[in-house]
Order: sequence, then structure tokens, then C-alpha cells
Amino acid sequence: MKSENKELVLEARNLGITFGGLKAVDNFCLKIGKSELVGLIGPNGAGKTTVFNMLTGVYQPTEGSFYLNGERMNGKKTHQVVEAGIARTFQNIRLFKKMTVVENVKAAMNMHMHYGLLASFFRLPSYFREEEEIDRKARELLAVVHLEDKADYIAENLPYGQQRRLEIARALATGMKVLLLDEPAAGMNPTETAELLDIINVIRNQFQISVLLIEHDMSLVMKICERIQVIDYGVTIASGTPEEIANNPRVIEAYLGKEDEEGEEIC
Repeated sequence: MKSENKELVLEARNLGITFGGLKAVDNFCLKIGKSELVGLIGPNGAGKTTVFNMLTGVYQPTEGSFYLNGERMNGKKTHQVVEAGIARTFQNIRLFKKMTVVENVKAAMNMHMHYGLLASFFRLPSYFREEEEIDRKARELLAVVHLEDKADYIAENLPYGQQRRLEIARALATGMKVLLLDEPAAGMNPTETAELLDIINVIRNQFQISVLLIEHDMSLVMKICERIQVIDYGVTIASGTPEEIANNPRVIEAYLGKEDEEGEEIC
């Protein structure tokens, strides 16, 4: 089902950004509906992570605008974007590695805490009640990504695939409306990738959140995404269903190059 038939959550209108005269992304447009799962793919260096950085306030677009539930997000700082409802994971895992697994998730809930400095300093009953509630919610999120039995482990001691899942749980803890996943299956074996696919589907269905996914594992993208948008050199070259994208000549050319009249590959 296309986003036009769903409640619109995230919209990018003609987004662009230039670095020192180099246009990294140009005229990027995207619409994502509620609980929709969209893939953003393209060759290395196509501008996918740059798009994520603009949508999360890491970079400020030099052109265009983007909206979350109709609210213009341009100019907001990263923490403001997160508070509004957009969270992400990263290509390179960014955990608090010396903290426990559950502490990593609880750290993302700070914006939702209501007790004041005095309650914290004097350890008033309101402080303990809220801390217990946050701990309970954090462990519930760990159960969603199958890490409930690892809650008290030190984060850096988790295997790579489990660290990836912990990063997703931490993103969920922000209470986001849109989750941006930047190559979540990178470095995973086929078993871990299959488990990740199931977790992403559960997250979308259980929390009714929208997901924008960057991923180089095309089998995962084709299985899980409702729509796919393809960019190359910062420009959108195709958008459609997985089947349409798989058979699109421009997409095939972008990934594989094209052959000249004598059959020699041109990259």
C-alpha cells in the first residue's frame, strides 16, 4: 500500500545539500505513511546516509524542507528532532559500551523523565517510582529485540549482532514515530539477518511506527520493504515496489554499470 493511502508521517520536499560546491543530494522527495516500511538504496557514495543526516538534524539542508506530521523540521537540532519523533541507528554502532544493556536503553528515556533535581538528590518516593517504571519499560523493549536475558551484561561484551539489536531497542526507547535504520544487517550472518527481519516486522506492527531503511543486503530489502527509492550520485533515479525496482534498467545500470556496443563494461 502506498503512502498516499495512509496517514502521512514523514515528508521530504526537494531536499538538497551542498558541501564546498559539491552537491551531495539534489531535489530529494519522499513520503512515508504511518507504519509504512520504505527502503532507500543505491550504490556506495550515492548519498543515502547524507539523507539520513539531514532528516535527523546532523546536517542542515541547503535546499528544500522536511516535515514530521506536518511540522516543519528544518533548522532543528538533533535532540529536537529526536524529541519530535525521529530516531535512527548508525552504520557504525554507537553504544555506551561500558554501561549495561538496560542502562543503554534507559539513557534514551531521559527526555521522558518527570522527577526534578530535588527528588533525585534527596531520593524522594517519586524518584524511585519513576526509576522503577523506566527500568520496567526498558526491559520490555529488550524483550522485543530478544535481549531480555542480557539486560545486565556490559554492552561491549555482546556479540556484534546483539549490539545491533540493542541499538534498535535504544532508538525505540525515545518513543519515536519514525525509525531510520542505517544498514542494520551490516556484518550479520544469514541467521542473524533473518532474526533481524522478524524483529523489524514486529516493531512496525506492535508500535505502529514508520521505518526508513538503508541496506545493502538486497534479499532483506526485497523481502521486507513495501516501497523502495533508489538514489545515485545524490539524485533519485527510481521509486516503486520491490518487483518494479528489481526490473528497472536504470537501477540495474547504477549497480552493475552498463556495457558498450562491444560488450565491455562501463563503470
